[in-house]
Amino acid sequence: MLSAIGNRLHARSASLLVSLESSLDRILQGWLLVAGLASAARIATTPTWAASHGVLPIVTPYLLLIIAPFASFVLALRWFRNGDTQPQPVTRLAIVGRWRSVSPAEARRDPLYGTTGIMVSVLIGMLLNIPVRAAEYMVSMPPVGGEAPPWLASLHFAMTLDVVLFTSLYAVAFVAALRKVPLFPRLLATIWAADVTMQLVTGTMVANAGYVPPKVAEALHSLLHGNIEKTLISVTIWLPYLLLSRRVNVTFRHRIPA
Repeated sequence: MLSAIGNRLHARSASLLVSLESSLDRILQGWLLVAGLASAARIATTPTWAASHGVLPIVTPYLLLIIAPFASFVLALRWFRNGDTQPQPVTRLAIVGRWRSVSPAEARRDPLYGTTGIMVSVLIGMLLNIPVRAAEYMVSMPPVGGEAPPWLASLHFAMTLDVVLFTSLYAVAFVAALRKVPLFPRLLATIWAADVTMQLVTGTMVANAGYVPPKVAEALHSLLHGNIEKTLISVTIWLPYLLLSRRVNVTFRHRIPA
């Protein structure tokens, strides 16, 4: 019975993976449409005091938010077109467990080779992180233009950098996983570490900008703390899988249990 359930779950994950791979163009088009409409709606609600200082400072962050992950996704598809043929890293960072290296050909013959199974959940999680992060930015960060208070200018810069950088990085990581690039596990671990660091840097930047209204400081603390918690939850759930899963090891590290 357990075997039958496992087979059904694997079949569903394989079907979902095929759907993902065949829908990449529609995913990119949908991102441009939805992100563009959402940005236009957010800009339309810009307060008069901000709009009076010019349109370009207000529009630029949203253009970056729309274009950066789209461009990163497209470039990653080109960079990783033959990702599974890229060489293995010289130094192993994942040293947990006992493993035996195999040739690329032998790894591809393994029944667990590929990004089906639980790996599909990792793929979907990275992909969903892009619109979720963008939505959080649009809700929490008002458009800013002209002579904003120092604390608001610092906060706006840091939050814009955060959303543009990490939506782009997660887009690259998604494609790297989809194309079975050997460096994917350490790429994702690096993004996690950078994500936590960025939240701490944002808090420091705003604190050093001078007086911050208490309500804003409290809301910012909750937002940054929540972002760190979400990242650490992802690390707690997925890092053991990335280290110990036979599927991950045979697919990305070309090794099997010794």
